Amino acid sequence: EETMKDLTATNLKTALWETLQQLQLGDKKPAEGDAIASQAREIIRTVNTQLRISQQSNRNLPTSIIDFSER
Repeated sequence: EETMKDLTATNLKTALWETLQQLQLGDKKPAEGDAIASQAREIIRTVNTQLRISQQSNRNLPTSIIDFSER
């Protein structure tokens, strides 16, 4: 049974790099790569939205965003 890793920028980059390598080797179908890339874009979009809201409302950056980017 596989457990989900913490959502961090490092883990996201690793997952994307592994996907790219698997696509190049033919171990992953292009449609799977597209789905993974789409999810990664949504994660980044969400983090960017949280960042913009914090900046526009002059609030401190949520620790979840800091944790995501630093780990």
